[in-house]
Amino acid sequence: MSAALEELADRLAVQDVMIRYATSCDRRDMDEYGACFTEDAVITGFGGTGGDILGRQAWVDYVAKALTRFTGTQHLLGNQRVWLDGDAAKLQTSVRATHFLVDRPGTSLTLFATYYDDLVKRNGVWEITNHRLEPINTQLVTSDS
Repeated sequence: MSAALEELADRLAVQDVMIRYATSCDRRDMDEYGACFTEDAVITGFGGTGGDILGRQAWVDYVAKALTRFTGTQHLLGNQRVWLDGDAAKLQTSVRATHFLVDRPGTSLTLFATYYDDLVKRNGVWEITNHRLEPINTQLVTSDS
C-alpha cells in the first residue's frame, strides 16, 4: 500500500474509534466500548470523578454505572481533526450528547463538548490512551419547555 493510502486508512481508522465509542455507549455495549481504550488509558474531565480515572476497566465501570441514570443517550459527533505521527495520533472531536433522565420523564440533558484523544496503533488496531472531555455548555429540556 502506498504511503498516501496508508495514511488515509489510518486517518479513517482513528476516526472510527470515536464512532465505535459513541455508538457502543448509546447501545450499552460495554465490551465494544472498552475495546476502544488501552488497558492503561487515562480519562480526564468527566464530572463527579474526583480527578482522572486510570485504566480501561475503571472507566468502563464508571460509564456503565453512570448510564443507569438515563433511559437512553445519543452521542452525535461533529467536526473531527486527526494528527498522525506514525503509530500515534491525536484526535479532536466535537460532540453533542443527549441524556434522557430516568428520574425525570420527559426531561433531557444535552452536553455540548469537545473530546481530545491520544491514540496508539498496536498490532494494527487503534486504541485511545488518553481521553479528555472539555465541556462547552449544557442544556436542560423539560416537557414543559
